[in-house]
Amino acid sequence: MRNVLLSLCLLFSFGICGQQVKNDTVTRLDEVILTEEVIPTNAVGITTSSAIGTETFERFNPVDIPSAINQISGVYLLSGALNTNRITIRGVGARTPFGTDKLRLYFNGIPVTNGTGFSTIEAFDLENLGSLEVIKGPKGTAYGTNLGGAILLNTKLAREGQTRLVNNFTVGSYNMFKNNISFSHQEKGLGLKVSYNRLETDGFRQNNRFVRDGILINSNFALSSKSTIGVLVNYIDYTAQIPSSIGETDFREDPRRAAANWLAARGFEANRYTLTGLYHQYQLADNLKNTTSVFYTYLDHDEPRPFNILEEITNGFGFRSLFEGSIGSATYVLGGELYKDEYEWSTFQNLFRDRDGDGSFKGDQISDNKEFRTQLNVFGAVTYPFSDRFSAQIGLNFNQTQYDFRDLFNTGEANTSAERNFDAILLPSFGLRYTFTNGNIYANVSRGFSNPSLEETLTPDGIINPDIAQETGTSYELGSQISLFNRRLVMTAALYRMDINDLLVAQRVGEDQFVGRNAGETRHQGLELDAKYRVVISKEMLLSPYISYTLNDHSFIDFVDGDDDFSGNPLTGVPRHRIASGIDFVHQIGFRANLTHQFVDEIPLTDANTLRSEAFNVFNARLSYRTPIANKFSLGLNVGANNLFNTRFAQSVLINATGFGGSEPRYFYPGNDRNYYGGVRLRYLF
Repeated sequence: MRNVLLSLCLLFSFGICGQQVKNDTVTRLDEVILTEEVIPTNAVGITTSSAIGTETFERFNPVDIPSAINQISGVYLLSGALNTNRITIRGVGARTPFGTDKLRLYFNGIPVTNGTGFSTIEAFDLENLGSLEVIKGPKGTAYGTNLGGAILLNTKLAREGQTRLVNNFTVGSYNMFKNNISFSHQEKGLGLKVSYNRLETDGFRQNNRFVRDGILINSNFALSSKSTIGVLVNYIDYTAQIPSSIGETDFREDPRRAAANWLAARGFEANRYTLTGLYHQYQLADNLKNTTSVFYTYLDHDEPRPFNILEEITNGFGFRSLFEGSIGSATYVLGGELYKDEYEWSTFQNLFRDRDGDGSFKGDQISDNKEFRTQLNVFGAVTYPFSDRFSAQIGLNFNQTQYDFRDLFNTGEANTSAERNFDAILLPSFGLRYTFTNGNIYANVSRGFSNPSLEETLTPDGIINPDIAQETGTSYELGSQISLFNRRLVMTAALYRMDINDLLVAQRVGEDQFVGRNAGETRHQGLELDAKYRVVISKEMLLSPYISYTLNDHSFIDFVDGDDDFSGNPLTGVPRHRIASGIDFVHQIGFRANLTHQFVDEIPLTDANTLRSEAFNVFNARLSYRTPIANKFSLGLNVGANNLFNTRFAQSVLINATGFGGSEPRYFYPGNDRNYYGGVRLRYLF
């Protein structure tokens, strides 16, 4: 609590503060006039969401996705490395050992979450994004009704009537080099963006090098006044060494260290990921529009690990169709989304211990598996305005999930092939919103679910567990948004409670073995507060402090693990208090200064609450300058420093860690020490 009070005192010294949320604004200087630009949102009807745009992304190092996303209240991204990210929303997903699940991720309207519910935010370059929108909880009927919610990524495009070539070049600590070059053209009836990015860094820790190349192509073309077709291609190829988590001793004495076994094996992962999509939008009538997309994803993943070598190939394909229309004063959406993928994985012995320090070496094959996964969502929502101020919305989502597991390695009685078809589930949502002169108030009740991951569906013997069930939960939310003083002050608040049944627990029983089971009930309740204040110092200068506060009061209601009863304990992996804040200064001549701050409370690391991470405060700063240098050229310069006070902190944690062979349990992924970066931006307008 002392750390929380200290953080609040630091924040209030900034003045009245806030953060970007849905319908919030970013600030742009145009000649000597301060104007506002609304971030477009895609949430259906009166469904609330939070959105951040390029102004938020540009407060940070262009490889620092966590700091940008963590500006949003209720959303916390824990990052063990550039390739190891776990996003939790209102505590949902905090118990996932590695990666992000229990939410849906969309890129330009195309679902990119795989067949078991895993999403990889690191597949997208921050500098290519125009906005990131979050629907918290299962109320987003048209986006999957997952308990965690949905994240909608959208590409940064040129303004209407503009053609531009932009190159962003950044260097920094740990031998970091990043370059993003993009060409964008936008006019009525035609849009095109082509981007290439390259990133190299040695990382803060041992065995931490990361190299990535990426290509993005996004285009749309109007076939007629009613018909538009678009193409999307996103390709990345990266190799990332894995330092893994470390124990408390190494974390305190030398956080640069990699885990000894991962260092000896020179463990890494190599990914080649392709997303291709084709969409068509057609205006069927004045009051009816359809958008349909078909898409294909391919992932080739290799990962030499101390305990084995993993090789994976995933082929995914599907379609999404959405009808938007109106009948009288009511508006509606109807649609469906089908996703199917084929996941093949094999493991081999890793003979690195016989290689005298030369790293991983493939031995005999241990397993050979394939799984076919299908997920169908059918949805609909109707919004009806009872008056100019009062509206209601009702939605319904239908989900059907199937897994078909094939053991291609074992034969006869040892073969573990099996199917797992989950019962179809209906998930309703109901919302109300009342609008007044300076804002609105809303309420929502919705049902959601989460599918078990691949590991959670299998027993330690590799057999599909027929008893594992989906998590289900009911969410209750009450919130409001208010703007005062001619929109110079924007404030939002949300109060929620979510009761989750059949909690999915992944229990670690070996270095590479997790057992899934339904272990009880959790209660997620909390408060989210955001505020942003714009102080117009003069017609040339603007000062804008902001704050985002999250209270997580999450606990086990009924959780018995063997002889241990953890009922009543705080939920593992979730900080009780979290604050993101800062202050932006903008001058008309092109100067911009940003000071940002993050406070994260201590995090319970074991279900028994016998160990917690330390609370921390981290400060970042950035200074930038942009100016025209010729008729069509402009130049941008920026420098920044992260972790100004060189705080030792855990940027991610692993809950319920187990030590093997007498080793210390490895709970911690250290955050970077004080580090610096600088960049040059060149833009040419045709």
